[in-house]
Amino acid sequence: MTVKQLKGFLGLAGYYKKFIKNYGAIAKPLTYLLKKDNFRWTKLALTSFQQLKQVLSTPPVLQLPDFNKPFLVECDASSIGFGAVLHQGDGPIAFFNRMIAP
Repeated sequence: MTVKQLKGFLGLAGYYKKFIKNYGAIAKPLTYLLKKDNFRWTKLALTSFQQLKQVLSTPPVLQLPDFNKPFLVECDASSIGFGAVLHQGDGPIAFFNRMIAP
């Protein structure tokens, strides 16, 4: 893997980081490789990469909706933004968040 490929992978994984428990701890060995003159693919980096691939490709990251079952929408808001999660059963189907412009 090259630095460019690693940045691309971490960019994709970072999009889902708020939905992955302990994302920072899992990705730490990979983000460490991005420091200047520090790119050395190690066993720890490989383990981190494989672990991130696993959590990104298995539920509960997102699931497909079943229109025969009820949906649940959870909402949250503050003075700086709001968000919502569309659930069905045990897992999320879609996420939405937006900052409120001052």
